[in-house]
This record gives sequence, structure tokens and C-alpha cells, in this order.
Amino acid sequence: MSWSIDFAPLLPGPFFWCTGVIALALVVVLILRRSRGAWLRGLALAALLLALANPTLREESRDSLANVVIAVEDQSSSQALSNRPEQMRAIRADLEAKLAAIPNLEVKWVSAVRQVDGTGTGTNLFGDLNKALISTPPDRLAGVIMLTDGQVHDVPKAAASLGFDAPVHAVLTGAPGEFDRRLEVLKSPRFGIVGQTREIEVAVREAGRKSKPGEPVTLKIRREGQPDETRRTEINQPVKLSMPFPHSGTNIVEVELDTAPSELTPANNRIVISAEGVRENLRVLLVSGEPHAGERVWRNLLKSDAAVDLVHFTILRPPEKQDGTPINQLSLIAFPTRELFSEKIKEFDLIIFDRYQHRGILQMLYYDNIARYVESHGGALLIAAGDDYAGNLSLYRTPLAPVLPAGPTGRVIEAPFKATLTLDGSKHPVTRGLPGAGGLTSATSDVPTWGRWLRQVEVRPDRGKTILKGAEDQPLLVLDRKGKGRVALLTSDHAWLWARGYDGGGPHTDLLRRLSHWLMKEPDLEEERLIASTKGMKVTIERRSMEDRVGPVTISGPGGETTEIALENAGSGIWRSTIDVKLPGLYKAQTRTVSSNSGGQLTAVAHAGVEDAREMSEVTATDEKLKPLVDATGGGTFWTRPTGLLAGTNSSAVELPRISMLSSAKVLAGSGWMGLKDREAFVTRGVKLTPMFTGLLALAVLLMLMALAWWREGH
Repeated sequence: MSWSIDFAPLLPGPFFWCTGVIALALVVVLILRRSRGAWLRGLALAALLLALANPTLREESRDSLANVVIAVEDQSSSQALSNRPEQMRAIRADLEAKLAAIPNLEVKWVSAVRQVDGTGTGTNLFGDLNKALISTPPDRLAGVIMLTDGQVHDVPKAAASLGFDAPVHAVLTGAPGEFDRRLEVLKSPRFGIVGQTREIEVAVREAGRKSKPGEPVTLKIRREGQPDETRRTEINQPVKLSMPFPHSGTNIVEVELDTAPSELTPANNRIVISAEGVRENLRVLLVSGEPHAGERVWRNLLKSDAAVDLVHFTILRPPEKQDGTPINQLSLIAFPTRELFSEKIKEFDLIIFDRYQHRGILQMLYYDNIARYVESHGGALLIAAGDDYAGNLSLYRTPLAPVLPAGPTGRVIEAPFKATLTLDGSKHPVTRGLPGAGGLTSATSDVPTWGRWLRQVEVRPDRGKTILKGAEDQPLLVLDRKGKGRVALLTSDHAWLWARGYDGGGPHTDLLRRLSHWLMKEPDLEEERLIASTKGMKVTIERRSMEDRVGPVTISGPGGETTEIALENAGSGIWRSTIDVKLPGLYKAQTRTVSSNSGGQLTAVAHAGVEDAREMSEVTATDEKLKPLVDATGGGTFWTRPTGLLAGTNSSAVELPRISMLSSAKVLAGSGWMGLKDREAFVTRGVKLTPMFTGLLALAVLLMLMALAWWREGH
């Protein structure tokens, strides 16, 4: 219950107050003139004014509302260091007991955990606090208590931006003066050209106690495929390191700092720098033996690839063509055979002969140069053949024959057919997963949804792998490795029908692009490949192979321990397995293969661990970041040191300050105590109004006072 007196004047406000002023003036005049009964007249006027004020006794039926305190628990990565987890559990248990002893108090616990999807970095306690405030009425909030190490990265600049009027207290884990060292990246590349080396720059930082000037520290640098390197440096001294790019894709360098005595944690003594390796533009020479519908498909495909520099020649006037036109009247460019196939042949990554046949344009010496370019210098050759490959002028009748994987029988099959995958083709990265390929069993394949081709040259495979078959199950696409180079033979010139959408078309872009990039040794298209990837503390190993079975993979961790795992068959030449690891850092996977193409050894590296450079850059406990805001709200900052008999045996035993509820104080913290604001909030269930000076009572009092005043004047 709550009682109060309300006034509801019977006259409008201005008139009521004017009447009061006039009455007061009359009483003052009477008193100054020393008139008899002046005080009684004043009381009579006061009674009249009181009646006009219409006083009412207000009686309210109220239900008290509980005060709310929000406790924000910091569960970021730095809170897992040293003995902080045990300390945090002890703090929470003590705080729960103290808050539970306070009547009419509701406690909301908020766990502030870093976003695992990478949308946020650092410790963001106030972001999680704002989410809890959405469902908390500001007039019931008694205070906020934050359990943290003090390393908070979203502290508001002003207390007014909090949106509530209540104290913020900070209960700190850890201890003052903690010592820690860490590695900081000053400069690192985002990408580099394959085969080149770029520079990274790091420095050693420390917090807490300061080392002696010139005190050396040791860095260990790990690079892919290279032995560990050791470097000596000093605190705050920048160190420049080289970062090689041996391959395209992600390249990794790991730098580790030796752990110092009494250091808080070695978790931030290791950094991993990753950068993308990109290849320089690949040079492709395309020679079309004659104008035909398919040459535009090859040209458009290669010109649309930003990583390819294309040189294209089409033979428009073969030597045997004689029409009497003088040479000086022809606007044709002479084919620079000597420059292309003798002087600059090593500058090309791929040579394509499209419907080309030997008609005396190239000397036999140049064919021999091309064969040596493939076998000895690691070049790539693609023959896109038509009926030209079956005749007497076939390229197989030249010194190129030793590097070609199949010879012609002389027969050209003129019949509609659909290209289908072979067993090797279902595993090979050039054709694996081509859209519309259909399923494949051990002996037969489903009919693909691709359009039909109309012509194919019959060949006799000598070596290599047939990954596509065509009419009468004859080899359609044969791939081979010859010496250091690679060769591909496509026994039909009708791939352009897919591009034109004939009979539904087909994946010509995927097939031809993959084929050309496999020939140019793109790592993603290697038949034998080991891939390591991570997500948090899970490491996934994937093996791609043309073999029927693959051996186990040995994984080496950052602490030197090794684990051997078996991979599970995921279909289509892919084996995969995922394991959980305990330590963050660089993991190296190794396995052996019976294939000589990969040198018998496959390796892959990946870095495990949730990376949050901002969170782990500062891990020593501090009160400096929260103190300005805490002081502005009237709160306090409290270190939770070990106390009592447990101080020497259990460093996680803590004792929190006394907690008190205060209603009107502005300072809500002091030595050994913290205060919460008693908001005295309530909800009104009912109201009863009782008039206090109206009716007969007011009239009787007024008449009595007037009669007394008249009587006093008469005597």
C-alpha cells in the first residue's frame, strides 16, 4: 500500500493562485493595521482556499518489481589461458551466492563468445550486453557486472551511449603485472608470382616486465618443403624474412618464437602467414591448318582466359595452292616458322595443332624441335585432329610420332556418336564431374546428356590414358606424359558442335579449359594430389588419385608428434578423412604413391586453429580499458586475488567484494564493496481516492472560523 495527497483545484489554476495571492495580501494588511481577529480571518481565508484546492487522499495498491542485474561472462580465447578458467568458475560461484542472498533481485547471465563464423574479432562484451538489454527495462536495471581479463575491444567512449543509468562493475581475472611475449606481423604479401620470393616483416613485442636492452630472442621459420631456419633478433626489432612461392594457390610460412620463462602463454608466439601464389600469364601457340568452324571455338576459349597470352596463326594459303596471284599482291602474313619453332619455342607453355597436316610449311627439323621441347624442356602439345590425322600427311608421319600417344589406322568413322567417360576418365581431373556425364559402374556407363559428334579418327593407342571414348568405343581423348612434358590427342574436330548447341550441346568450355590447363601443369588438375584443409581444430585430408587403392597418410603436428590415418573412399578417384587436433599450428600431411608422376611422395600443409590476431595480440590482464567507463557510471574495478588459507595452495580461490543495494547514492563502489542501484520499481494494481476537505466538513470549519473572527472583533 502507498498513500499520498493529490490536489485538484475547483478553479482554473491562474484564478486559484490569484485568489490565494489576494487573500494573503488582505491578511498582511490586517496584521499590519493590528486589526482584531486578523489571524482568525486569515485562517478562515486559508480554509476557503483549502476547500477550493480540493485535497484528495490517494491510496494505491502496488506490487514491487524485482531489480535486474546483468552479469557478462567473458569466454573469449584469452580467458582460456593459465589458471583463468578455474578462476572464472570460482568467481561465478561466489558471485551467484552473493547475488542470491539479496532479496528481490533477478540475475541475467550473458556469455560473451567470439563469433565462430569469423564475423567479429576480439572480445566484444558490450555487443552481447546490448542484446541482453533489449529484454531488460531500463528502470529495473540495478547494475552490470563484467567478469573479464580487461582486454575488451568494444568499450564505448562515453557512458551516455550505454542507454541506461546504472553502475558498471568489472571483476578481473588474471593478476596485475603479467608478463607475455608475442609476434606481430608488420608487413606481409597477399599474393606472389609462382617461382619468385617476396619479403615479410615481423617483430617481437612484450607486455609486463621489460627485458634487458639487447637481450636476444630466437625465431624458428618453417617453409613448405624446406628445413627449419633459426634467426636471432631483439625485442621490438623488425626482422625481414623471405617468403617463397613454390606453387600456385595458398603458400604458407610459419614463424615461431621461443617461450620465455614465466611467460603467460605461448599461444601467441606462433604466426602463420598465407598468401596466394599466382602464375604469370601462360603463352599458348595455336596453329590452325585451315579455316574451319572449330578454330573460332579454340580462339574464343583461350582469349577469354585472362591467364593466357594467345598467339594464333591460320594457314590460308598452303604451298600447293597455285592460282597465279603474284606474291607481292597478297595481303597475307608470312608464317614465321623459324622464329616460332626454333628461336622462341621454349617461351611457349602450350602448342596446339588444330586440323594441321604436314604439307611442307614446317621443315622436318622443326617437328624434331617440338618433340625435344616436350620431352626435354617440359613443354605441352595438343593435337586436335580431324580426318587430316588419318591421311598420308598426318603429323604422325613426322618426327613428332615418338611423343604422340596413339597412331592412326587410316580409318575415319563418319557416324553420329556421344562421347562417354572411361573408368580412367571418371577419376581424371580433366573429365571428372563434367556436367551431364552420367553415372559410371565398373563395366558400363549411363548415356550422357551431351550432344552427338559426327566424325572421329580411328587410332591405335600406344601409351597414355584414354579418358573419353567415342564411336565404336574408340579412343576419343588420350592423355600422356612424355619425359618432362605432356601430350594430348583429341581424335575428333567436332567439339565445336557442343559450342553451337547442336543436339543439346555439351560442356565444351569445361572440357577444353581443363584440358589446356592440365597440359600447362595447373596444380589443381594433377591426377595424383594430396590436399589438406582446416576448419577450426578439424583437419581434413583429401587424396585424389587414379589408383584403385591409396595408402595411409602421415600427419605431423606442430609439437613434432605424428599420426597415421586411413582415408575413406568418397568415389570418383577421391579419398577423404577428417580428424580433430588439439594444438593450433601447422600440420603437414605426407603419403606415398606408386605413380612416378609425383615422384612417389605427396605432401600438403594446412594451419589449424581459430585465428583471431586481435584477440591474442594482448592477453595480459588489465584494468585500463574499462576503468574510464566504470568510473563514469559510479562503478568499480576489482582484482580477484587469492585470499585466506587457500592462497598458497589454490591460485583459483577468490573472494569477491561485498555487494550492497543502495537507492540514492551516486558512488556505488569502494574498497571491498560494490553497490547496485535499488530502482524501487513497481506496478500499480489499484487506486482509491478519498476527498479530504469538501462537503459539510469544509462548510462547518469555514462557518466556525468566520464566527470566531466576528466574535473577536465585537470584543
